[in-house]
Amino acid sequence: MIAALLLAAASPAQPPFQKICGWLHNPTPANWWLTDRAGQWTLSSQGGRQAPGWEEIGGTNSGEWVETNGSYGYGCACASMRVDRTAGEVIEIRSLEPRPIKACRGNKRLPKPD
Repeated sequence: MIAALLLAAASPAQPPFQKICGWLHNPTPANWWLTDRAGQWTLSSQGGRQAPGWEEIGGTNSGEWVETNGSYGYGCACASMRVDRTAGEVIEIRSLEPRPIKACRGNKRLPKPD
């Protein structure tokens, strides 16, 4: 019992979920990332890592979507995620909600989508 308490105390606390909004990119199958003013957050990489929680969300291209490669392209969205800002990594995704394109286009702090 004491060992379990010591181990729990030594483990770093999980960061809280944060609402991160920006450009949601899906340029090719299974590749998804969200770009906000701080940088790019990889949600899913074809043949690579999928952030925990992604399998329940599975991406979205509902709402306004700009097609750049067949049905692939980009939109605007907000995600509720735990992130490690130092490592630039998504720890866990809780939700992803599409937003109107104008919400991202009107945000001068966001980079322009490719």
